[in-house]
Amino acid sequence: MTATLFLVGVGPGDPELLTLKAVRCLGAVAVVAYPSTGDGAALALDIAGGYVNPAALRLPCSIPMARERGPAQAAYDDAAARIVDHLRAGRDVAWLCEGDPLFYGSAMYLVGRVAGIAPVVVIPGVTSLTAAAAAIGRPLAARNETLKVLPAPLEDAVLRAELAVAPAVAIIKVGRHFDRIRSLLVETGHAEGAMVVEHATTGRQRVTPLVAFAHGERPYFSTILCYRGVEAWSVAS
Repeated sequence: MTATLFLVGVGPGDPELLTLKAVRCLGAVAVVAYPSTGDGAALALDIAGGYVNPAALRLPCSIPMARERGPAQAAYDDAAARIVDHLRAGRDVAWLCEGDPLFYGSAMYLVGRVAGIAPVVVIPGVTSLTAAAAAIGRPLAARNETLKVLPAPLEDAVLRAELAVAPAVAIIKVGRHFDRIRSLLVETGHAEGAMVVEHATTGRQRVTPLVAFAHGERPYFSTILCYRGVEAWSVAS
């Protein structure tokens, strides 16, 4: 098979953060596929749409936003099958992925489904993690410090154990878990100086100290950056 699937990272939200390679790819492929929600919203396409070849076929793939894995896995099976049909017909396909394709990205679910059938090329993108660090103007970690990336849906006991030994932490997938995560960060000593970045790099970007949120106020599309290390810049925020 000569056609290729390109897994394209489109970054955290600002269209100007796409790489030159991503822009060149999107301007050349015959088919552009992307995840969409049940109501037809497609953030990855919203970010990268200005760079897509006007003649390219657009292939939305509805991915259920459910806690159960089964429906989403079935949706990726269907998406992969539709993509492979185009590849077999000789048409290159680009899959748009928010952030970076292989950093908690939707593209990870296509690698195993397509890689054994057709060539797959990954084009990295700017992650929400690095975008959030840029927004607060503070390093994620320094020197020999460890940086931990923790998904908020993890159980309290797991998060507590990870936080106990981590000087620098990024918490992602916060959503409805915000109140619980804030309580844990207060308990482990990470709350002071922790910053919440919402909608990083977009016109809706907001940077707020964790302790400034009122009870019941829950930022959804956000990342929490915490630092409990010894570097002097830790007090700059």
